[in-house]
Amino acid sequence: MAEGPDTRTGGCQCGAIRYCAEGFKRPSICHCRMCQKAVGGPFAALVVVENLSWTRGEPAYFQSSNLVRRGFCRDCGTPLTYEFEGSHIDITIASLDRPDLVAPQVQLGLESRLTWCEGLAELPTRTEDAEAAAQVVFSGIRNFQHPDQDTDTWPEAGR
Repeated sequence: MAEGPDTRTGGCQCGAIRYCAEGFKRPSICHCRMCQKAVGGPFAALVVVENLSWTRGEPAYFQSSNLVRRGFCRDCGTPLTYEFEGSHIDITIASLDRPDLVAPQVQLGLESRLTWCEGLAELPTRTEDAEAAAQVVFSGIRNFQHPDQDTDTWPEAGR
């Protein structure tokens, strides 16, 4: 299925799992402790989808509570879904090929929001010299991450 105005593709870091999703609702950032642990970060960026189909592979699942299971790639660990029993499926926004097109509109789980999250936009960035030095190092990195699109030419290393 090709991307359209309300159809998006995505997948895990290694490319073992790919999906197509439609019908995006309530893009959010959840600060609850369970989401923090599930993504290994200060919050989870999630969006409810009406339709989700796996186009390559399928996720493994962890039952994180009596009502929620979370899908992830067993090979690379990428968090992919938050599935509330009998209700809805969210996908992780950053697993989309174009995450910039789905901006969060609400914050949830504020009781667990880390205090330093409030000042993230004000944190300094690298100096120009430090950034140039970092780019020299980064230029030598060989990327094994799946590209942000479906392709038949991507080598599936080790598969």
